[in-house]
Amino acid sequence: MSANSSQPPSTSRRRHLLAAALGGAGLVTLSRPASVGAQALPTATPLPLTAQTTEGPFYFDAGKVRQDITEGQSGVPLDIRFTVVDVHGRPLAGKRVDLWHCNAAGVYSGYAGQFDDHGQRVSTKGQTYLRGSQPVGADGVAAFRTIYPGWYEGRATHLHMKVIDGRRTLLTTQCFLPDALNEYLYTQLPAYRRKRLRETLNSNDGIALRAGDTAFGAVREAKDRYIATLMLVVDPAVTAPRESFPPGPPGSPGSPRSPDGPPMGSPPGSPPGHGPHAALDGDARVAAMVPGIKS
Repeated sequence: MSANSSQPPSTSRRRHLLAAALGGAGLVTLSRPASVGAQALPTATPLPLTAQTTEGPFYFDAGKVRQDITEGQSGVPLDIRFTVVDVHGRPLAGKRVDLWHCNAAGVYSGYAGQFDDHGQRVSTKGQTYLRGSQPVGADGVAAFRTIYPGWYEGRATHLHMKVIDGRRTLLTTQCFLPDALNEYLYTQLPAYRRKRLRETLNSNDGIALRAGDTAFGAVREAKDRYIATLMLVVDPAVTAPRESFPPGPPGSPGSPRSPDGPPMGSPPGSPPGHGPHAALDGDARVAAMVPGIKS
């Protein structure tokens, strides 16, 4: 793509470029080398620990030990396989993984004070969709069945996870998904389509940038769903940093903060148009989402 192009590509041209980038064998992004077929592989070389990230204001223990967390939510089917190991690649069997994320419209279950795409306040208090817990098996795997998450103002597309040992949280982190695939789904499917472009991508989301490679999942295409995998490397002796969000689903959640920094972007549930970035378009947008492409 020429840096001297005077006109940005049309929307259809941009979608063509993104679709081409998603072609080939169907592998959207590469997982970390220690994860092969989502099985734990003991290694003599210590693995880098998965980065701790902010919990965000929308976590609560829904008390749902279940593999399928969909609860009738519309969206593209997504299977998620987390492989939970220590730095030597040994499975941490018996630990618990909690997963939660927003629906296709960017709204979390269990909370009031959120906004829809029309700027109208919505409440999901009393609902528990897209939340659940699974034990880590002998192979190190905790698997979930859900839908592909949507997005909301101020954040890149992400999933939230915790690894818990009894009453102690070992890891609080997020899993970021490939922006080229995100863009394709969000512009092509009615359940995800919005009136405005996303402003925050993996390339300018402060939490994603701080977390680095350890928080980026791999996604492959199956016959009737996508399958996302991520290896969570955990130190069983570490306790995740505590955050100051109110316990349980409050009526008016606060702005999400990193464990050691200022508010990151707009809080989930902010009205449209309050993101921290201007939306990229044309060649610059493609370059920000597709590895190896320059504007």
